[in-house]
Amino acid sequence: MGKIRVLIAKPGLDGHDRGALVIAQALRDHGMEVIYTGLRQSPIQIAQAAIQEDVDVIGLSSLSGAHRTLFPKVIEALQERNAGDIPVVAGGVIPSEDIPYLIEKGINKIFTSGSSTEALANYIKQLINPEHSKLEQPNKIAHIGIAVHSIDQAISFYTDTLGLELEGVEAVKSEGVKVAFLKIGESRFELLEPLDDTSTIQKFLDKKGEGIHHIALEVDNVEERLQKYKQAGIKLINEEAKSGAHNSQIAFIHPKAANGVLLELCQHTEGSDL
Repeated sequence: MGKIRVLIAKPGLDGHDRGALVIAQALRDHGMEVIYTGLRQSPIQIAQAAIQEDVDVIGLSSLSGAHRTLFPKVIEALQERNAGDIPVVAGGVIPSEDIPYLIEKGINKIFTSGSSTEALANYIKQLINPEHSKLEQPNKIAHIGIAVHSIDQAISFYTDTLGLELEGVEAVKSEGVKVAFLKIGESRFELLEPLDDTSTIQKFLDKKGEGIHHIALEVDNVEERLQKYKQAGIKLINEEAKSGAHNSQIAFIHPKAANGVLLELCQHTEGSDL
């Protein structure tokens, strides 16, 4: 398979193309051929250029607020020229509430201002070459980790007041923490008590007090996911999996990557009911 050919276009009267040029260069750095149409292109001009250049993907950028009108017109222009099979991705200043509408109109995916160029490049590769491995979404929320000073003192609220089942308590010495799991539906609460003053949980308690520490996501392959996240430029706390409670493999994503939320990836051994 040859290089992926991408057309980058700025529809309408939007006169700012710095972001589009950055995207174009980033895609070239990922080994793609990029054709940039320049500013102030009509939907028909964009469709014609895509056909003439025989591109694999069209990337639209808009900062003017006209995306709800112009992006669907590009899709219509492609369909009118029997080129509706060319996938179209888009980005720019696009409010989140407009994304479902644009997807419904035929845009394959919207990349917001917080998206990385690595995420865009990886998506295009997956779009054009399905063999380029795509990560499935996490299976479920495995548990919500709650930092407490004492499991013995905290446990009664969860078992007596909420009526939850205590599944077990164990020490994870490598993490300097004692944990208690309480089942709630298909998920769990994980109470976290520091084993000593050097524990990260103790530092959390000293700084913020008791409360939610992290959210854990159940995945099938932690190592594969970490590699993909690294390639996408996602900030990680752990670049390799380590041992967690119940013989699990775990790794943490940095809160800066998830809007201030500490996310844990966890993979349990086959046959585990967690």
